[in-house]
Amino acid sequence: MADRAGGRANPLARLLDALPPGTRLVLGGTVVLGVSSYVYLALAGHTLDPTSLAGVSVLWTVVMSVGYGLFSPVELELNRLVAARDVGGQGPHGALRRTALLTGAVLVAVLALLAAAARPIADRLFHGDLTLVAGLGSALVGLAVSSLTRGALAGLGNFKAYGAQLAVDGGLRIGLAAALPALGLHSVLAFALILVVSPLAASLIGLRSTLRDRRPGPAVPWPALTRGLGLLAASTLLAQLMVNAAVVSVQLLSPASTALVAALLNAVVIARVPLFAYAAIQASLVSALSGAAASGRHAEFRKVLVRTVAVVCAMCLAGGVPAVLLGPWIVRTMFNAQDVLGAADFLWLVLGTLCYMVATVVGQALMALSRHQRQLLAWAVGTAVLAAVTLLPGDVGTRAELGYLAGSAATAGLMLWSLLRRFRAAPADAGNVPAAPEAAAPVA
Repeated sequence: MADRAGGRANPLARLLDALPPGTRLVLGGTVVLGVSSYVYLALAGHTLDPTSLAGVSVLWTVVMSVGYGLFSPVELELNRLVAARDVGGQGPHGALRRTALLTGAVLVAVLALLAAAARPIADRLFHGDLTLVAGLGSALVGLAVSSLTRGALAGLGNFKAYGAQLAVDGGLRIGLAAALPALGLHSVLAFALILVVSPLAASLIGLRSTLRDRRPGPAVPWPALTRGLGLLAASTLLAQLMVNAAVVSVQLLSPASTALVAALLNAVVIARVPLFAYAAIQASLVSALSGAAASGRHAEFRKVLVRTVAVVCAMCLAGGVPAVLLGPWIVRTMFNAQDVLGAADFLWLVLGTLCYMVATVVGQALMALSRHQRQLLAWAVGTAVLAAVTLLPGDVGTRAELGYLAGSAATAGLMLWSLLRRFRAAPADAGNVPAAPEAAAPVA
C-alpha cells in the first residue's frame, strides 16, 4: 500500500500503513468536514449581526456536543454490528433496519421534548428566536440520518464512500455558507438549515452504496441492540464530560477567574489538536477490530490495536512537545489571553489528552468484543477520579488540569486491565478472540 521511492516508503506512507485499513480513504473527507466548521462559523460572523451570530454559534455548539453524544454511538454500534456480519458473509440490512427504527424512536422523543420546551429553550439559548429551535431539531434529524449511513459504510469497509460522504457534507457546508452572503441573504434560519441540508444530501451517497449490498442478513435482537446503544451512549456522554471538564470546573469553582477560564479554554484547544486527527482513524479502527473479533483472528486484533495505540502516542508526542514549549506564547499572541498559564499547565493538558486518546482506542477494542459494560465502568471510575482530584485543595487551575490527567489515566488503565483479562480468559489452545455474542444472532 505504501508509496515507495527507491524501494523505501516515505514517513507519511509508513504512518498510514501502520493505521487500520481504510484510514487514508477517510482522511481527506475528515479534513474537509473539519475545515468546514471553521469556514461556516467565519462566514456567519461576517454575514450576521451579533445577536444572530450568537444564536447560530450556540446552535452549532449544541448540535456538535449534545447531538454528537446522542447519535455518534449509533454510528459506532452499527459499524460493529455490520462488520461482524460482513466477515460471515451476511448483509447489513437486518442490522441497519432495527438500528434505524431505534434511532428514529430516540429522535422522535428528542423532537417532542424540543417542541414541548420550545419557548424556554428559545429564551435561554437563542434570544427568544423560535426558528433556531426548529433549526436545532432539523439539524438533529440530519445528524441521525448521517450517523446511520456512515455506520453501515464503515462496517462494510466501504471507506471510499465513507470519505466521500464526509467530503460532500463539508463541501456543501462551505459552499452554501459562502452562497448566502453572495445572494444577499442575511438570515439566521438560512444558516441553520445548512446544518440540515448538507448531512442529508451527503447521506444519499452512503444510502446508495449500502442498498447495493443485497446479501441477506439476520436482524439484531432488540435487547442486544438497546443494551449496546444505551451503554455506548452513556460512555460517550461521560467521555465528552471528561474532555471538557477542565474549563467547566474552573468556571464552577472560581467564577471570578475570568482570565484563567479564557486562557484555559485556548490551552485546551491547543492540547487537543491530536484528537482531530484521531477522527480519521476511528471508523476504520472499529471496523477492523470488530471484523477480527467476530472471526476470531486474535493476532490481527492485537496487531491493529497495538499499532493504533502507537500511532496515537506518536501523534500526541508530535503535537504535545510544541504545545508545551510554545503554548504560553501562542495563547498570548494568537488569542490575546492574559499571561496566567505556564509550560507546566500545557504539560498536564497534553498528558491528559494522551491518556484520553489511549482510553478511546482501547474503549473501541472493548466495544468490538461486546464489553460495553467494561467500557462504561472505566469512564465512570475515571470521572469519579477526575472529580476527586479537582476538589482537592490548591490552585484551582492546576487541580482542574491534574483532574483531567488523573481521570483519563484511570480510565485508560482500567480499560487496559479489562482487555488483558479478556485475552487471558480466552482458551489457550484456540488463541482466538471469541466472536461477539450477537454477531450471528438469529432473526428475532
